Amino acid sequence: MTTNEAAVTPLESRSRLSAQDWERAALEAIAEQGVNAVAVEPLARRLGVTKGSFYWHFPTREALLKAALERWEHNDEKEFVFEPMGDPRERLRELFRRASRETRANAVYSALLRALDNMAVQPVMLRVSQRRIDFLTVAYLQLGLDRVDAAYRARLVYTAYAGFLQLSLQLGLFQPSHVELDDYVEHVIATLIPA
Repeated sequence: MTTNEAAVTPLESRSRLSAQDWERAALEAIAEQGVNAVAVEPLARRLGVTKGSFYWHFPTREALLKAALERWEHNDEKEFVFEPMGDPRERLRELFRRASRETRANAVYSALLRALDNMAVQPVMLRVSQRRIDFLTVAYLQLGLDRVDAAYRARLVYTAYAGFLQLSLQLGLFQPSHVELDDYVEHVIATLIPA
């Protein structure tokens, strides 16, 4: 019997959590309180288990953080870089509407922006941001913009998105009603998608 096996109670061994359960709990903690909230004991309390359950799946807190970030990145790729629609204008409109929703993925993204000094966070954020900017650039190229204008427009859209999250989620300065948010998103669409 290993040390990890001895640390798990019989009840936990029957209904042991999966690694994915721990990863999801870590992402929820990041969304609510930031990267520093990924800690074994608080997550175990959140999940209603002893921390011995954690060690069945991860050797360290850093291993859990890395796995949770990989899960978020994989899910983000499916959510943000979705199957292209035929019309690039419709694709961008749908993307802007999705990006404006209050989702856990946006809350995680916002929290990760505050943790770019973390060695596990920075490479993930670089990959995610580059993939998103590339997606936007391709959409603008398909709208007929030249390569430079498409790249500039993609960066402008992406910085607007990051700024929107900072104002609303981090600073609480932009807390519109659903109607106001819908109006704002339609304004962004009209401003940033060429006719």
